[in-house]
Amino acid sequence: MSRRTQAERDAMTVEIGYALFSGVMVAAATSAGVSLPALLLPLPDGAEHVLFRAGAALGALAFALRVVHVLWRFPRAAEERRLPPVQPSQPGRTSPDS
Repeated sequence: MSRRTQAERDAMTVEIGYALFSGVMVAAATSAGVSLPALLLPLPDGAEHVLFRAGAALGALAFALRVVHVLWRFPRAAEERRLPPVQPSQPGRTSPDS
C-alpha cells in the first residue's frame, strides 16, 4: 500500500469536517421537523414527550447515516481524481499525445 501524500491527508481532513458539519445540519433539521409540532400545537404531555424523543432518535440516526454516506463515497471519488501514471515514450511508437 502506498503512503498518502500531504494533499491526500488534507483532503481527507476536509472531507471528515464536511461530513460532521453536514451531519449536524441534517440531524438538526430532522429533529426540528419532528419536534416542531410539539412546540407549535397544544398537544397532551405524553404526545409532546413522544415527539421530542422521536425527534432526538431520528436526528441521531440521520446524523449517523449522513456521516457514513459522505465518508463511504470519498475514497472512490478521490481515486477518480488521481492522475494516471505517466508512461515513458518508446522509440518507434506513436506517443499518446500526438
